[in-house]
Amino acid sequence: MFWKIVGALIVAWIAFMVIGSVIGFVFKAVLWIGIIGGVAFLGTAGYRAITGKKSKQIGH
Repeated sequence: MFWKIVGALIVAWIAFMVIGSVIGFVFKAVLWIGIIGGVAFLGTAGYRAITGKKSKQIGH
């Protein structure tokens, strides 16, 4: 009985470690994608503001 409890705890611990590492990787990937997207957006907005180009609007 004791070894079944110890085995279950070890399996649960390994499962939490794997799930935690996957969630951590996904969080870091989404964070970096957000940072790169934000920098690209700000760079584009800054370039448009400096050059004075306006985006074309449909119907105008």
